[in-house]
Amino acid sequence: MSNIRSGAGHALCVALLLGFAASQSSAQESAKTQAAGQSVPEATPAANPADVSSPDALISAMYDVISGPATQKRDWNRFRSLFIPGARLIPADRAKDGSYSVRPLSPDEFVQAAEPYFAQSGFYERESARKAERYGNIMQIFSTYESRHDAKDAEPFARGINSIQFFYDGKRWWIVTIYWQAETPDNPLPKEFSPKPR
Repeated sequence: MSNIRSGAGHALCVALLLGFAASQSSAQESAKTQAAGQSVPEATPAANPADVSSPDALISAMYDVISGPATQKRDWNRFRSLFIPGARLIPADRAKDGSYSVRPLSPDEFVQAAEPYFAQSGFYERESARKAERYGNIMQIFSTYESRHDAKDAEPFARGINSIQFFYDGKRWWIVTIYWQAETPDNPLPKEFSPKPR
């Protein structure tokens, strides 16, 4: 098990949850517009065909686009292009009283919440293990992640599991949901989802 500094593994989750609260007013306005019978289209930027040709490609693109030094602005249009309209990113985070909660975010809400964190902190995330299942046009992958402040850091400051759901529409693959939880000292990664020794 990697050395997890107290609270460090939750830094991004906390940033996302704080940003999510700030984004609620715009979400409420969208809901009012929809209730009034007006549609609010979710524009998805055109994707690089190489990014959406397979679940492998989507996972590589997803980790690549969120990774970089604090000075590097992320390519958020590339990020948005990976997700089907209506997609959700859902962190499961632990409160001080020990309870857990989830906060579903749209890709745009994730961007709003994560951008200030990425502007101040280097963040590199990579996959270290995978368990996948597929039926027809749907697929589920448990992607174990490791997060570092610098790509050269020997040890990650956080690990956890991204539960990613995919859909193939006959032309391209889409991310439907990313649902994740960070590892904690009292909830270590189980053996079947841990990186294999090198």
